[in-house]
Amino acid sequence: MKIDVSKEIEIRTSRSGGKGGQHVNKVETQVEVRFAISESHLLTDEQKHIVLEKLAKRLTKDLVLIVKCNETRTQLSNKEIAINKLHHLIEHCLEKRKARIATKTPRRVAEKRIEGKKRRGEVKSMRQKVTA
Repeated sequence: MKIDVSKEIEIRTSRSGGKGGQHVNKVETQVEVRFAISESHLLTDEQKHIVLEKLAKRLTKDLVLIVKCNETRTQLSNKEIAINKLHHLIEHCLEKRKARIATKTPRRVAEKRIEGKKRRGEVKSMRQKVTA
């Protein structure tokens, strides 16, 4: 499910550590993307509930999802990466997973497992002291 939330996000920048030498101290390359889930008009109430439930550990007290990026030395590429991460998180939450169909263990697999257990038992019994 593809939902473009880029219209409802807030982007903040700050100084980033890492590569760049003295340039790091002058330029704000770290990007922080904020998305207020509860105030979103793009998501339905059901979708909001699912996202809030699945991303509960990543939310602030105000139910805002924050994604930070300072991987590259340019603000523009960090912005693109952060927005893509946000989209991926939301899409991952909203995708429907197929229910697992329980299957019976094949007879040959069960037999093989028991054979292995018997073999292991024989090896252990051979280690015991012989009492005569």
